[in-house]
Amino acid sequence: MLAQELIRIKRDGGDLPPEQIADFVRGLTDGSVSEAQVAAMAMAVFFQGLKRHETVALTLAMRDSGAVLKWPELDRPVTDKHSTGGVGDNVSLMLAPIVAACGGAVPMISGRALGHTGGTLDKMDSIPGYVTQPSETLFRKVTKDVGCAIIGQTSDLAPADKRFYAIRDVTATVESVALITASILSKKLAAGLGSLVMDVKAGNGAFMASLDEARTLAQSLVAVANGAGLKTTALITDMNEPLASAAGNGLEVINAIEFLTGKGTDARLKHVTLSLAAQMLVSSGIAANADAGFSKAEMALTSGAAAEKFSQMIAALGGPTDLISAPAKYIAAAPLVQDVPSLQSGFIVACETRAVGVAVLDLGGGRRKTDDKIDHRVGFDQLLPIGTKVQKGQAIGRVHAANEASLQQASAALQKAYAIDEVKPDTGSSIIETI
Repeated sequence: MLAQELIRIKRDGGDLPPEQIADFVRGLTDGSVSEAQVAAMAMAVFFQGLKRHETVALTLAMRDSGAVLKWPELDRPVTDKHSTGGVGDNVSLMLAPIVAACGGAVPMISGRALGHTGGTLDKMDSIPGYVTQPSETLFRKVTKDVGCAIIGQTSDLAPADKRFYAIRDVTATVESVALITASILSKKLAAGLGSLVMDVKAGNGAFMASLDEARTLAQSLVAVANGAGLKTTALITDMNEPLASAAGNGLEVINAIEFLTGKGTDARLKHVTLSLAAQMLVSSGIAANADAGFSKAEMALTSGAAAEKFSQMIAALGGPTDLISAPAKYIAAAPLVQDVPSLQSGFIVACETRAVGVAVLDLGGGRRKTDDKIDHRVGFDQLLPIGTKVQKGQAIGRVHAANEASLQQASAALQKAYAIDEVKPDTGSSIIETI
């Protein structure tokens, strides 16, 4: 069937049978469906949605658009985590080595930035020499020898999703529950996992801003994944402020290294990271329950075992052997760095987190078009969490910029994003719900 006919059917609210969805996915893969048609289908799905059977069919078709890995050479359980995206969300960089240090195998196939959120691969690209798209042979070797490997989609793993993903990013169709579900799970199913834990963000910095929206997405992911034979659970986590105290690719790598080495730990980031690790260890059979998994993950962190796994992974995939001991030697610094002062005294009571992510994008730390080049040096660090008491003129964060104009614009954006009041706010848990 012609692509425009499939678009028309979905535009008008009709159901697409599996064979028609498979036809569209084949067109995505071989290029016979144009970029305009892909964008039109994404918009039709955004407004009309997909029924559960359509989402399963799209997920499986995109999984089968390329190779599907199996791991007979591994003597440890294969598990992974995926986040729906947030600001200052560098969890993967710590989580993969933590779980590897606990006895899991984590072949983490990650994505690039979507909209205002950062992408794990863009963070890894700030590390000189690190190969984010290795050969399958190298990917397998690092996963086996180290226990974890953070890479991007290779050309033969879910290639249909790779194209769809890039077009969604620039056509304001990211927030579709069905497309997020199919995009995430097609890659995870292609990776040959035994279990998966989802980190579904809720809040003003998430694609799913409301708890109801996040819960709907989490339920969709868990239902579709389990329906496809992949054991999956989900945590709904708070994204009403940046998760780490840094937002921006290279800065988040430095933040992750400080986390792993104990030089600096953001409380909310630690709680989310260890909670996700606990779920991964339970799902993969390494820990009997979440409490035991949390304790095991915390020991891997505090003992330095996770930091050692991170260092081994970086070196095995082409990065510096001493990155973890000398990150400033390798992570490029922005030419301009300046504190952002608070405009008044009081408590930080709220943060417009999406605005912080957009400010990073405006600094050059994200993409507006699929072929935009990212400046890995720019962003924010030393961001203060909600609940912090500040004095007028005290720094609420620090901006790293390529030029004076963008520095001033980002400083103003951060000041506007932070709300300050006289009354100290109640701060809730970073873990909202488990599904």
